[in-house]
Order: sequence, then C-alpha cells, then structure tokens
Amino acid sequence: MEDHTYKLIELTGTSGKSMEDAVQNAISKASKTIEGLRWFQVIDTRGKIDNGGVTQWQVTIKVGFTLQ
Repeated sequence: MEDHTYKLIELTGTSGKSMEDAVQNAISKASKTIEGLRWFQVIDTRGKIDNGGVTQWQVTIKVGFTLQ
C-alpha cells in the first residue's frame, strides 16, 4: 500500500434544488482546477427561506486531495 499526503480545502456549494446538488456543484467546480480529489466531509448546512419555503441550499464541505 502506498503512503499518501493529502491537502484539505474548504468549499461552499449552492443549489436551488437540494443539499446533494450543492455538494456536487462545489466538487464539480473544484475538479476543473484541482487534480486528485479523493473525499469530502460535510461540515455545515444552511439555507435561504423566502415566503415560507426553502429557496436555496448552501453546504460547506472539506475536500481532501492527493498532493503530487
């Protein structure tokens, strides 16, 4: 088994659909400029309320990626 070293970054994704979509949006955007994404951990979830309903989700995640 190889030893790896990981770097952690914190991202906040948003979505008008769902928490899962907010996470996917953050990971998709990060994967365009960061190689070796390996895992994520949800650390905070919040949302916006308008007229008695949820209109936007914001999910903050820690993302780990392998250093070259």
